[in-house]
Amino acid sequence: MLNPDLMAVDAYHIGVDDQLQISVWQNPDLSVTVPVRPDGKITVPLIGDVQAGGQTPEAVAATIQGKLKSYVRDPQVAVILTELRSHEYLSRVRVTGAVRTPVSLPYRQGMTILDAVLAAGGTTEFAAPDKTELYRHSGNGTTQSYAVQLGKILQKGELATNYPVQPGDVVTVPQRAF
Repeated sequence: MLNPDLMAVDAYHIGVDDQLQISVWQNPDLSVTVPVRPDGKITVPLIGDVQAGGQTPEAVAATIQGKLKSYVRDPQVAVILTELRSHEYLSRVRVTGAVRTPVSLPYRQGMTILDAVLAAGGTTEFAAPDKTELYRHSGNGTTQSYAVQLGKILQKGELATNYPVQPGDVVTVPQRAF
């Protein structure tokens, strides 16, 4: 059973420079694609500025829908993230230590420890794969460490510790002590 702390991100929060597509059903003149400005706001036709930074797409859609009710009967609004630019470095997974090519990878939903290590070229002959650690920032500003038995994953196909990774995770494969 996977640790619930090691599951995928619950909700994406929009950031500065993300690109959003705002669609208002049956109102193409109100549907636009806009970037999130440095102040965290977007400009929507008819209603003006709306705070998007730090919000989920669903929350932004609800705000726009509420403001459009004065102008459109029963507006149906969808907010779609078309480009995730704000989290270029926050949304990365890093693999360090005794791997062939230490790497910083863009996070992809469904990515696991094994995916990240394979993207780093696998382990070196000097690795101690069963002492691999996954480091994850927790909400309260601390870092949590999770033991990963990478050797069992690679050699035996035992996937118990092949955790899904999250944006910002660091996977470290230590070297063996000789």
